[in-house]
Amino acid sequence: MKRILGLLTLLFFITACDDGNLTVDVIDFSEVAAVKCPSKDIIYKIKDNEMLVLEIPATTFVQNQTLEDAPIEVPINATNKVTYRKYNGPVSADNICLSLPVATPNLTEQWTATDGIIQITATAIKTTNTTTNATRITGYRYYIVFKNITFQKPSGPQLYYEFIFGNYSTSFSPLAFNFDDQVAKSTCGPSDNRIFNFSGSEVFFLDVGANYTTLFANEVTTTPRTALINTTNKLVYRLYNNAINNAFFCPSPSPTTPVLSQQWEAVAGVEAVSGIIEVTTTTFGPGFQHNIRLKKVTLKSGNSDFTLGDDYNFGSFLTNQ
Repeated sequence: MKRILGLLTLLFFITACDDGNLTVDVIDFSEVAAVKCPSKDIIYKIKDNEMLVLEIPATTFVQNQTLEDAPIEVPINATNKVTYRKYNGPVSADNICLSLPVATPNLTEQWTATDGIIQITATAIKTTNTTTNATRITGYRYYIVFKNITFQKPSGPQLYYEFIFGNYSTSFSPLAFNFDDQVAKSTCGPSDNRIFNFSGSEVFFLDVGANYTTLFANEVTTTPRTALINTTNKLVYRLYNNAINNAFFCPSPSPTTPVLSQQWEAVAGVEAVSGIIEVTTTTFGPGFQHNIRLKKVTLKSGNSDFTLGDDYNFGSFLTNQ
């Protein structure tokens, strides 16, 4: 660790007093990857014999993008802790993550943050299907910056007006979307025009309200019937913590179990551009088959979104003459 006398004015504008002289200690972990302990709410960075530690509840890292210039902000306190440590030898995760951390190498110096703000900017990590242009969220990247952070060092306090901790990323499996191409009209009554597609704990449903009779008329189409997703024509994806079926949606209010864990709603469409519902009707035996395709539809939850692609097959269902 370099020790510099004077005022550093480039990347860090820091002040501290030591016997009347200005003492600046520079710690830089900007090129080091952040890692989370498997069983502790601790995110750390290691550089040789140095360690930068952020102890913060995992719930702080919400699975939702932050808006521009509106990061998550939490104070540094007894719950959200920042610590810099220096040892007399190379350190590892065993020095911080184990229930009983190893005692070697020995800790030779520690700075404890006593004040400041932790700013977190969240961005969704997405994969793209280059054939369909569909996207899926596979994790979130969190850019962490400490603002006006004061470290209590052995030699006295030191202030960083801005200290960049860097990126911390999470990953998870994208939503399964294990739907087949068979959908069904609601069984909750003749006036319930929702079209459901179920797959275990997942449900994808289309509710076109009073537009049902027009969109799904029992007449063979020469050109597809279309409608835009809007406040009347709604498309919703839900994920529950257990399997559900058509009957789950009949009572009002809906049952409390299974528990809803995620809900994504389709973004309003733009004429001839996006959010288009397309229905093609053909004969099938004595009745009709209606096939529903979704063109350039985006699903959104909070500030996060993903796309179904250029042309998504929602599925088909049958009606009688």
